[in-house]
Amino acid sequence: MSQVSIILPLLNEATVLSRTLKHLMALEPPAHEIILVDGGSTDRTIAIAQQYAETWGETNLAVVTATERGRASQMNYGAAIATGDILCFLHADTLVPDDLVGLMTQTLAHPNTVCGGFIALMCGDQSTCWGITLQNYLKTYLAAAITHPYLYLCKGFRVLFGDQVIFCGKQAFWDCGGFDPDLPIMEDADFCTRIVQYGKIRLVNRIVQTSDRRLQQWGAWKATFIYHSIGWLWFMGLPAEFLKRFYEEIR
Repeated sequence: MSQVSIILPLLNEATVLSRTLKHLMALEPPAHEIILVDGGSTDRTIAIAQQYAETWGETNLAVVTATERGRASQMNYGAAIATGDILCFLHADTLVPDDLVGLMTQTLAHPNTVCGGFIALMCGDQSTCWGITLQNYLKTYLAAAITHPYLYLCKGFRVLFGDQVIFCGKQAFWDCGGFDPDLPIMEDADFCTRIVQYGKIRLVNRIVQTSDRRLQQWGAWKATFIYHSIGWLWFMGLPAEFLKRFYEEIR
């Protein structure tokens, strides 16, 4: 079985990190390594990460600080030091199935497949956000079909976002240039448009559970409007630097 390196970009994730790491410690088979790349946290994120590294073993869980803050830069930094042949990019507020390693290995074993992701189930403390979950699922296909119909029909293009747990072969990651460090948002969709040149992108028919903290902060209608507006405006050519001002960090 392939060796999987799981990379988490962190920034002030103390409220969710411990739960996520507990889930990752229960993977069967286990990941080859987990790399936590901090972007300058000011809460207890680093302390929590180091506590787990001491318990689990620093050869299995590495805690590093990126040279540049920004999710794309942090993920690239983690990929650069990863030693596995499959790279998995995981948000700190997302929980994965315990057979994650096997699922990724089986998916990338499909002919001409270089990248994949999962169905993101949006969950809060009190409820499951079925509407947003369905929208995000459909967006994987519709955004690809509308914006790049040729790639969608002929190349297996799908639009994946970070909360869907993007994974890919390490060689394909570097062949396409990795994540664009100049993009403050939409680095995941941009990555998909480039890696599809090297093979198909597959949506795995399994669930990962991700936090709805933006939904709680903004409300369902505002969140839906912002998500869709940013995505479509970016695909229409508006710069990510401009759109970022409407997508504030929420922890």
